[in-house]
Amino acid sequence: MNSAMPKGLAQLEHEIINCERCPRLRAHCLEVARVKRRAYLEWDYWGRPVPGFGDPHAELFILGLAPGAHGANRTGRVFTGDKSGDWLYRALHQTGFANQPTSDHRGDGLKLINAWVSASVRCAPPDNKPTPQEIVACRGYLEREFALMKQVKIVVALGRLAFDNYLGKRRSKFVFSHDGEHHLGPGEPILISSYHPSQQNTSTGKLTEPMLRAVFERARRLLA
Repeated sequence: MNSAMPKGLAQLEHEIINCERCPRLRAHCLEVARVKRRAYLEWDYWGRPVPGFGDPHAELFILGLAPGAHGANRTGRVFTGDKSGDWLYRALHQTGFANQPTSDHRGDGLKLINAWVSASVRCAPPDNKPTPQEIVACRGYLEREFALMKQVKIVVALGRLAFDNYLGKRRSKFVFSHDGEHHLGPGEPILISSYHPSQQNTSTGKLTEPMLRAVFERARRLLA
């Protein structure tokens, strides 16, 4: 349990790391950690559910899909150790939400500034595709996270799944678009939708670095 965090978030982190709700996901994470990728044979893979990371008093909440099999499932920190994380943390650094542009491992000195990063599903899913049942099983953790972080004013949803998962039953009322700004109601955080910085999106040019940076520049303006 992380003693630097408020008690509620530290307890939530402990529960997430030790979660066994989804047998398929747990088996996949452990198998990936056992077999490893050739480039990471010397790594001791994390292989467990991955909790949120950042400033526990943040006003900006960033929600992704799930840990990468050889990214966060290897490093134990969300969006750390893969190309998606490289894109995200570079954009956060450029817009003043991170102290450095790189995210290699848990002890690399990365600190988020008024920002918190989390995932819709806490275990790496096969083919990066969690089932609807697995998303529902994990949703309670996200709801508790938001309940504990009452100061959040902006939510950035990276990808359609994160967008839909955040909105829940209200998702049919809002249209997903890149750098879209959505006002859900009085007293609720403003939701910004963004393409996910997956290799599929970045390698095809669907998402460029200026496009991703613009999302967090919007968040910065709204917070100001």
